[in-house]
Amino acid sequence: GNHDEFARGFIGHQFGGIEVVEDAIHTTADGRNIWVTHGDLFDGVIQCAKWLAYLGDNLYEFTLKLNRHLNHWRARLGLPYWSLSAYLKHKVKKALAYVTDFEVAVANEAKRRGHQGVVCGHIHRAEMRDINGTLYCNDGDWVESRTALVEHQDGRLELVQWASVKESRGLGQKAAVATA
Repeated sequence: GNHDEFARGFIGHQFGGIEVVEDAIHTTADGRNIWVTHGDLFDGVIQCAKWLAYLGDNLYEFTLKLNRHLNHWRARLGLPYWSLSAYLKHKVKKALAYVTDFEVAVANEAKRRGHQGVVCGHIHRAEMRDINGTLYCNDGDWVESRTALVEHQDGRLELVQWASVKESRGLGQKAAVATA
């Protein structure tokens, strides 16, 4: 993705039996074809204003560092983890319109390619929903929102969020967010 632009140079190579690819098709256990892609190619800022993407990436990195310090103090006060970056993104109306436009564009491309769904990342907003008959899944990220997408043996997909031991009250380390 955009944070790992250098990695595109490794597309087509294998490391320890793992092939680096730009995107892939995954068939779920229940037979659905899901397109797996990072999604940055659907970001108008990334494609049209590289300098703005660079600035945004650096501001995002700064926000993550600030967030680490903020959560250190929150933990000392007995407060749960909180994402400053996610909070800022959700507060900006234009950011929400951008997110919606991105999600629709990615889902429409998956449908155009003949797939029943898409799994992507890029915007770091964990989400699983139907967009015009296409399953849209964004796995979020493991740093900021602490989310992941899992597939069960029956093909059901589930968006999970890591919860601290204190938050989960000993009921396990994950809490289901959505299933499809």
